Amino acid sequence: MQPSSTDKLTTADHATQASVSADALHIEVQGSGPDLVLLHGWGLNGAVWSGIAETLALHYRVHMVDLPGFGGSTPLDEYSLKAMAECVLAKLPERAAWIGWSLGGLVATQAALLAPTRVEQLVLVASSPKFVADGEWPGIKPEVLSQFQSQLGANLMRTLERFLAIQAMGSPNPREDVKALKLQLAKRPEPHPEALAAGLKLLETEDLRHQLAELQMPVSRLYGRLDALVPAAAQSLVAELKAGRDVCFNKASHAPFISHPEEFVSELLDLLGSA
Repeated sequence: MQPSSTDKLTTADHATQASVSADALHIEVQGSGPDLVLLHGWGLNGAVWSGIAETLALHYRVHMVDLPGFGGSTPLDEYSLKAMAECVLAKLPERAAWIGWSLGGLVATQAALLAPTRVEQLVLVASSPKFVADGEWPGIKPEVLSQFQSQLGANLMRTLERFLAIQAMGSPNPREDVKALKLQLAKRPEPHPEALAAGLKLLETEDLRHQLAELQMPVSRLYGRLDALVPAAAQSLVAELKAGRDVCFNKASHAPFISHPEEFVSELLDLLGSA
């Protein structure tokens, strides 16, 4: 893929920053070096990475993506995990390391399955191949996701705030974590209701467990031990399905890059091999 004229601003030898909006997909590009893709979780946008992006940009050309319907990106006509992955793949470099947080981890995994030669490394942050709990798999209770679906129409922002609170559950500083997430959310336009509903549906229905064995690139996972959405029991089961390098932050919850940014970046650079 040839970079756009805006993309070319970031190919200098010094750190630079640009905002790329192509075909309604908003991508903020910062830094120079090997390409690194960052995908956010449900309800948020690419700005959620801004607290660590400056440090990462010292080593990498960082692409902070707003998934379709979130932040500055317009919604898809029809949502599916495959459609989201294809939309993102169409606007990103031909070769990059991909990092996906939560729902973004599902999208990154699907992209790696669709285009394995384009994903050099896959790093999943507080993510799971199956988010919803059942009799054999620990995760989010189905009734919790159903409640969020029903509440979206009544009060979109209140529903988002409740979900952010769940993400911070277990963190030593939950109020500070929620405040930080809300600040990042406010930096971009509100998510589209159809994208929020579709994202919840993906969290409820997607199951990539049996496809993990197809991944040929290096796979790493970063978790919070206190995560209520991807609990420790699920983290152990994922490791049994796909070999990889795992890092668990003992005092973190669902957003370790928010609650423990310096420790998170140190571990991430070690996993990637800093340039």
